[in-house]
Amino acid sequence: MAVKQAEEKRLIVENLDENKTYLNDMLGIGVNFDIGLHEFSVGRTRLLLYYINGFANDNIVTQVRRDLNDLRERDMPADVFEHLYHKYIPYYQMTKIETANEFIDKLLVGQVGLIIEGAKSAILMDAKILPTRTPEEPDTERIVRGAHDGFTETLVINTVLTRRRIRDERLRFEIIQVGKRTKTDVAIAYIKDVANKELIEKLRDRLQRIDIDGIPMAEKTVEEFIIGKTFNPFPLVRYTERPDVAAVHLLEGHVLIYVDTSPSVMITPATYFHHVQHAEEYRQTPVVGAYLRWVRFFGIFASVFLLPVWLLLAMNKWMIPEALDFIGIKKTGSIPLLAQFLMAEVGLDLMRMAAIHTPSPLSIAMGLLAAILVGEVAINVGLFAPEVILYLAVAAVGMYATPSYELSLANRLVRLFLILMVGFFSTTGLMIGLLVVLVGLAATRSLDTPYLWPFIPFNFKGFKDILIRMAVPMKNNRPSIVRSTNSSKQ
Repeated sequence: MAVKQAEEKRLIVENLDENKTYLNDMLGIGVNFDIGLHEFSVGRTRLLLYYINGFANDNIVTQVRRDLNDLRERDMPADVFEHLYHKYIPYYQMTKIETANEFIDKLLVGQVGLIIEGAKSAILMDAKILPTRTPEEPDTERIVRGAHDGFTETLVINTVLTRRRIRDERLRFEIIQVGKRTKTDVAIAYIKDVANKELIEKLRDRLQRIDIDGIPMAEKTVEEFIIGKTFNPFPLVRYTERPDVAAVHLLEGHVLIYVDTSPSVMITPATYFHHVQHAEEYRQTPVVGAYLRWVRFFGIFASVFLLPVWLLLAMNKWMIPEALDFIGIKKTGSIPLLAQFLMAEVGLDLMRMAAIHTPSPLSIAMGLLAAILVGEVAINVGLFAPEVILYLAVAAVGMYATPSYELSLANRLVRLFLILMVGFFSTTGLMIGLLVVLVGLAATRSLDTPYLWPFIPFNFKGFKDILIRMAVPMKNNRPSIVRSTNSSKQ
């Protein structure tokens, strides 16, 4: 531990060869093909220029070397470092570094480093070019009207997309590095006079306490450290890839977490009802938005409860009223209904995963194959009852209509649980299963926020905003659940 601390505090020294030996060893110069080192002289002063191929801006590195090579001995005063820093290096994003470990850390994120003989500090130029893609509309949050840009895997671009929508000097992006080896940049975003200070401090503390080699899975790993160990399948934070959705939540008082290399932004705190709203509702008139919301609610409800209730009625035909006799099963098939449902659910998941992993040119053929084999042939051979396929298809449509991908997967597990309870314990099983799910959700908290708010605990104003898509001018206050320091939007 003492050796590690000594290395972390190793300083830049005046002896250039000593700096060179240490840095070359740590950076693997001569082993790594992508880390470059140029050694040259300005007059009688030797300099080392470190950079990473593909990360550093070639034009800037070339320009800096050209200008330094043009300097003559008579142009150099006694204090070479300050002279170069303030006058002869033609770049504006420069910092002075006094420790070798910080020099290495900055170099590995793409900056260009300059070591000067006789100086106890190094110069770092933020002249990196980040590999990125164009901000495109995210596949899971498409809308008809409105902006069609989305977050990318580059943190700087994501912060710019947010600042483009919130031009407030009180918008803050606090940067923290997570992971001993990956040193991934994680930013906490909030509006200073709006967000809850206790939540900001809690998130900052939990991020700083993350002790792990790296977070290659980016935001999901960070979430597991923030939320803690849990077997709850329901998402306790909301993800979005839309800058406008992120901006709306910042203005409401939420605290967001941006992770470099991830196009998804984490919204905290989040309740169950945060996951059932979609940006499309606010791109239409309030009446149309409310209609879309209710249709979406119906789809989510059907995705969870349609199959368990139908299985209960099919197993207890005496419970079916005469007016609804058509919903009964006409052809049972050779396999028990419960087994049919379980096989169909697993088959649906297999088709979903196959569709994800199937190359685009083959996706249409994959869909036709699944429809023919699972749909027509499976019914004809008696593997499935026609009603099982019908109601499973309706439930699947409702699942895919759920705005939050994480919530749709959690609802699928709840549906499977209720199907098993009905299959083994009939009506009693359904009642017990519903009670277990409701109590579990009521006891769940997301960063000290009740997960079922505004239903439990009941809040009339919040509940009304969930049921009805109110016109924006009528919403003068921020949601009370975020405990904002400034509740008024006016």
